Amino acid sequence: MSEELHPLENFLRKGVIPHIWCEGCGNGIILNCFVRALNELNADINKVVVVSGIGCIGRLSGYTNTDSYHTTHGRPIAFATGVKLANPELKVVVISGDGDLFAIGGNHFIHAARRNIDIQVICANNFNYGMTGGQHGPTTPLEAWTTTTPYGNIEHSFNLVHLAAASGAVYVARWTSLHVRRLTESIKKALKKEGFSFIEVISPCPEIYGRRNKMPTGIDMMNWFKKASEIQNYSDPAKAEISPEKIVVGEFVDIEKPTYGHLVREMTSKVQKRMKEG
Repeated sequence: MSEELHPLENFLRKGVIPHIWCEGCGNGIILNCFVRALNELNADINKVVVVSGIGCIGRLSGYTNTDSYHTTHGRPIAFATGVKLANPELKVVVISGDGDLFAIGGNHFIHAARRNIDIQVICANNFNYGMTGGQHGPTTPLEAWTTTTPYGNIEHSFNLVHLAAASGAVYVARWTSLHVRRLTESIKKALKKEGFSFIEVISPCPEIYGRRNKMPTGIDMMNWFKKASEIQNYSDPAKAEISPEKIVVGEFVDIEKPTYGHLVREMTSKVQKRMKEG
């Protein structure tokens, strides 16, 4: 009897599977949606680069059967920018966490979006620093309990889709890890898009965040996603709230504008022409 093959095994590094993520974590779902999108697009894995930073989701770059970089904390977008400018033919994807991308790495995010660097960024937002002990971060909701907010969080959180849109991203979407088909379709759309694309994925972290906020299992958090999510495609991202009662999801931005790489090559061509003309 021949060995039965996993339908997506060409996109996975079998030698490092099974993964290390906790039971109920949404990172495995994000990995599944990502490789499924690559498969459905018939992507050439030799032309795909996955870059991640530090955090639980950062391990994803090591599970994909592509060229990949597990970079320093907060710097995956900086690395990805260098890769893309060095070889514009590559499809460069950053997959990292909310703390990595929007705390220490926040400056890289806003300027890569402003420049319209042709990379795709997928953010697993689990509302805390899950790998390092469950501290609160830039996306932790008000009044949420974490190891560093034992009386409830008093810091206002970032609205990531609003931040991405305001910074200049050409494609912006938010889904939860419950919305697997919609997330897969969004990833496919982002991969086909030229310019800075951003997808936020609200992802369960039951072991570290959930059990401190009355959702101790992955099913509890998924039930919250199911009950609270409202699809509001192309609504104002400034009003895309996340609260215990409502999680606004959908596609918010889908526009076209010249990429940074395109403008660099255009400028280089003009300079070379002038030099030849004397």
